[in-house]
Amino acid sequence: MTVIAQIAPAIRPGSGVEAVAFHLEQEFERAGVRTERFTMKDARGDWIPETGRGWVRQGAHALRVTWFSTVGTVLVRRRYARRSDVVTICHNDVVAGDVYVNHGILQVAMRARGNYVRRMVRNPLHLFTAARDHIRYRGTVHQTVVNLTEREDVDLRRTYPGIRPRTLVIGNGVDVDRYRPPSDAERTSARQSLSLAHEDLALLFVGHEHERKGLPVVLDALAELPENVRLIVVGGSVTAVDALRRSSHARGLGARVQAVGSCEDPRAYFHAADALVFPSSYESYGLVVLEALASGLPVVATSTGCVPDVILQGVNGYVVDGSAQQIRGRILDLLREGPSSMAHAARRTAEAHSWAAVAREYLAVVDHVVQSRAAQPG
Repeated sequence: MTVIAQIAPAIRPGSGVEAVAFHLEQEFERAGVRTERFTMKDARGDWIPETGRGWVRQGAHALRVTWFSTVGTVLVRRRYARRSDVVTICHNDVVAGDVYVNHGILQVAMRARGNYVRRMVRNPLHLFTAARDHIRYRGTVHQTVVNLTEREDVDLRRTYPGIRPRTLVIGNGVDVDRYRPPSDAERTSARQSLSLAHEDLALLFVGHEHERKGLPVVLDALAELPENVRLIVVGGSVTAVDALRRSSHARGLGARVQAVGSCEDPRAYFHAADALVFPSSYESYGLVVLEALASGLPVVATSTGCVPDVILQGVNGYVVDGSAQQIRGRILDLLREGPSSMAHAARRTAEAHSWAAVAREYLAVVDHVVQSRAAQPG
């Protein structure tokens, strides 16, 4: 019987890469497939902290990436070298795995933010990552590379024109049971906890990298919107949250911006909000967009990641160019029309992207790997 081993620094509920691996693991097991994990703990790097402030946090992050890319690669290859019953799916850093899931292309992200050369050169981790992924894509380590969107597939081939593994597209899924429209009681409780009045329009922003995901532009738009438009910001390091509070004060926004910081379970904020605003400069997928849609929230977002595939203009949200002026205009549209008018369409969109459906596509990839092995001589 085939075993699927997933490789990621962490595999757990929440958001990001670790949540993708977690949900796939659940669905694989529901389908009767045995699973294994290789995480940072297995790479003997769990002594490196995940949290901290300022340079300490950045240094720890760089060390974790470097450790998992090097020590992790050696140890995971050693573990599965003689395991012909295992198909490995790698999600991050490690240069190993029959299948590699491309959760983002560094060079494309840096170009999207501007000043590409300066951003690359000033950060040694960027140079390390680019060199590591050159080895990954130009070699024969992976049999298949999974991209999350059609655009990401095109960007990967442009960035690495000599890529050797086959590529295909499988989008991420969303837990439509965990993320759902709130009951009246849940919504009332969530809004009361944030001191939101009935007439307030609550915008939600979710993300740790405030600058790349467009939070400064959202603040600029908010400053030109009516007083009853509020912003809830979930995510960000302690340093980033402190900077957000200073920036909000400087713009005269005061209590209109509530900075929550990191949060393991953001569902209460989805319940309290009326819309997600997400003008990111680059996303490999942008799972928070699907989480918002599943929660019945219309989405105002730039054309990055999954947005072109899931947002229908004026039906379940709006695609914007990332300018404060256009974001402001679409928020005013929501005020006039009422965000609840898009809630049902938002939910229907998310239901078509369940994790069960996504897992079935991955199982087909695993079957392809198994069949390819059987066809090899010897």
